[in-house]
Amino acid sequence: MNNLKVVLFMSALTVLLVLIGNAINGSSGAMLFFIIAMGMNFFSYFFSDSLAIKMTRSRPVSESEAPELYAIVRGLSNRTGMPMPKVYITPSAQPNAFATGRNPSHAAVAVTEGLLRLLNRTELEGVLAHEFSHIKNRDVLIGTIAASLAGAITMIAHIMQWGLIFGGMRDDDEGGGLIGVAASLLMIILAPLAAMLIQMAISRSREYEADATAARITGNPKGLASALLRLESGARQIPMQVNPATSHLFIVNPLSGQTMARLFSTHPPIQDRVKRLEQIRI
Repeated sequence: MNNLKVVLFMSALTVLLVLIGNAINGSSGAMLFFIIAMGMNFFSYFFSDSLAIKMTRSRPVSESEAPELYAIVRGLSNRTGMPMPKVYITPSAQPNAFATGRNPSHAAVAVTEGLLRLLNRTELEGVLAHEFSHIKNRDVLIGTIAASLAGAITMIAHIMQWGLIFGGMRDDDEGGGLIGVAASLLMIILAPLAAMLIQMAISRSREYEADATAARITGNPKGLASALLRLESGARQIPMQVNPATSHLFIVNPLSGQTMARLFSTHPPIQDRVKRLEQIRI
């Protein structure tokens, strides 16, 4: 089922890119953007782990540097029967975490410096179990593909905007005119919005499932519930310099301190997540 979701998601955003290409330069533009989309899908699938790590400026950490972190990750790996993922630390004071990789054999977990300072061992285990759940369900592959394609769609929409301003869109001989300009304006507005809505729909549903799976892995829903409340408070108080296209990868929205980011959040409300966790009986 999750493999099917990956295919459907890649297809949906590919179609969106092709429509943008068609709005820019007709059939030749559609073909060009189809080739671009195929290349991006290939790159995102095989290099999703390194892509997210670079976009967040995370660095690998050794066991001697973070023995407790490694002990928890190794314990979760043994408990779930999954290969041990690579371990990274993200240079940010905001408490947060994410996972990436196309499958359990090519996965990584990253925690921020702020998270290591804030959480106790039980809470940290709950957060990492949540990330293990994403790896197991291949949510991280979908999320990273979403980040790369949605980011590209937004960038292309900006290019279209400047092209329209300076008269670089289709000319009248190719059927442009007022209709072409109107269609281009509509695409400039709707394309990034459509990409964001797809991201939101996928991210919100997978967060609930990852929370529930983490509670079953650790046998302690209260640990993750407590961590989520503390992470939400930290995210509101401490800003994080992060590409908005990667915000849905984190366990809590790293941009939650920004009003517009809250309005279009890729994460479900923390209070809803905590309430669901409190209802779980192990």
